[in-house]
Amino acid sequence: MEMGNMGPYIDATQILLYLFWGAFFYLVYWLNKESHREGFPLEADLGSASKSGLGGLPKPKTYVMPDGRTLVSPGDHEEPPLNAKRQTPYPGSGYIPDGDGMGAGVGPGAWANRADVPDAMFDGSQRLVPLRVATDFNVASRDPDPRGKEVVGADGVAGGKIVDVWVDLSEHILRYYEFEKYTGEQAEDGTPVTGARALLPVNFTQIKKADDPVLVVSVHGRHFADVPELANPDVVTLLEEDKICGYYGGGYLYADARRAEPAL
Repeated sequence: MEMGNMGPYIDATQILLYLFWGAFFYLVYWLNKESHREGFPLEADLGSASKSGLGGLPKPKTYVMPDGRTLVSPGDHEEPPLNAKRQTPYPGSGYIPDGDGMGAGVGPGAWANRADVPDAMFDGSQRLVPLRVATDFNVASRDPDPRGKEVVGADGVAGGKIVDVWVDLSEHILRYYEFEKYTGEQAEDGTPVTGARALLPVNFTQIKKADDPVLVVSVHGRHFADVPELANPDVVTLLEEDKICGYYGGGYLYADARRAEPAL
């Protein structure tokens, strides 16, 4: 073959194949780089070093959210302080709460730093609302109505009384029970005095019989007083939802010291 004469050995199909390979490899590179918009740069287990991953970080992009908010990613997002300490000074070590585990936001009680805005439906309206707002909804006649019932912990101690129910307008199911916390005081007639209101996720509750109180086995009666409260009485934000669910979830390990020990 003479130098520079490649015509007989390369055809259009081969050129297209090479172009396809090049485009495919670029697509893989681009997708890998775009996947670094969240969670990067990686923080080292020990020290202050960080890694941007193969290909580095993509250029910051501004996203316009349905509610008008703007989000820049990747960007500098503040993380809440970690209320925990390392068990050992070695890489990969586990963390234990720094003090009381309830509300520490670690382990089974961890929560994500979500947007402090309510969950919305396709039309932008609020997805989770109490029945006092969603007047077209009610508790099914075949189900026990929790309103007026006490909420008790795993120790049988009551921590409050349910006053309303929150419904998911998108799924048409009950999401939360709203209860008034007991203050620890009693009125002249001997009934407990109630105070601030808080939410209780339905999936953490049990109602064994129609006349029974609402049982929450993840916490004890005294823990209801510290359930995170809402900033707006008729609105629950994504961030508040995570904190509330994290509080009850953390009770499975931290509500009782015996739960942190091995079963055997």
